[in-house]
Amino acid sequence: MTNTSFPTTRLRRLRYHPKVRDLVRETHLSINDFVYPLFIKHVRGANTPIASMPGQYQITLENLSVEINNIQTLNIPAVLLFGIPQKKDGYGSDAYSDNGIVQQAIRQIKSMAPDLLIISDICCCEFTDHGHCGILDETVSRLDVNNDKTLEILKKQALAHANAGVDMLAPSGMIDGMVQVIRRALDQANYQHVPILSYSVKYASSYYSPFRDAADSGPQRGDRQSYQMDVANTNEALRETELDIAEGADIIMIKPAITNLDIIHRVKQKFPQVPLAAYDVSGVYAMIKAAAERRWLDEKSVVIENMLALKRAGTDFIITYFAKDLARWLHFTKVT
Repeated sequence: MTNTSFPTTRLRRLRYHPKVRDLVRETHLSINDFVYPLFIKHVRGANTPIASMPGQYQITLENLSVEINNIQTLNIPAVLLFGIPQKKDGYGSDAYSDNGIVQQAIRQIKSMAPDLLIISDICCCEFTDHGHCGILDETVSRLDVNNDKTLEILKKQALAHANAGVDMLAPSGMIDGMVQVIRRALDQANYQHVPILSYSVKYASSYYSPFRDAADSGPQRGDRQSYQMDVANTNEALRETELDIAEGADIIMIKPAITNLDIIHRVKQKFPQVPLAAYDVSGVYAMIKAAAERRWLDEKSVVIENMLALKRAGTDFIITYFAKDLARWLHFTKVT
């Protein structure tokens, strides 16, 4: 038996020198751990700053090349695309139009940066005039999304993005059966190679408010609690994940990230063979930026600490608005 009594065991011996700390460090960050979200807007002219997310913009197609060049210079390996269409309707038709805003962005990025991994969000909320993640059900007395009618829209949207050349699809609406419907549609259209990154565990979180500013996607009435998960539930997360894997998800995701370290850990323990992503959401980004601006927190240290916590919990990669900052910080620091 190992003698763990003081002074034989002094764990500070492994901390006294920075090179020793480097040697025994258990968790590491790399630029390859991060995906950068982009909001593409169907207007002309300058990019639009997102007030609640300092440093983030709604990017126009004419300025997209500048943004992609910057991302490539920083060696960020992947982007996650969200679209703000010129016009919205009750069915989110721009989402599945051949000339939809995201489809145009995919083609433009592929033409200039063929090696950049493009992931596209598959959901209706950015494209519907009511701001919900699917087709509203008019047959029930309370506001709700019709699950099965929405599946038909998601299928068309997925195929439109695949036709445009997307590398990976990320269905995010927590619509029952969404992974299975999209997988079957892709396979039947000879897109068997396109993987699905499913938002398997997406809570009805209060941390999404800045995102709704960024994507112009806030519900015009009601809320999303009838399809996004109750933040009080944990066992349900395992059921949702298991269903998505059975339906054909190649990668599973948990959102929000930092408030669900317990869920990340439980899911990774239950399904260790499946790659796991986490979404470092807009509300966390906004809070850290605001606190750093007031010098209440050191932004770099806090962000790196959060990223390490997510990796420790079991995350394989992280979708984060801090990807550009992390690319710069990790290039100039050894605190990884």
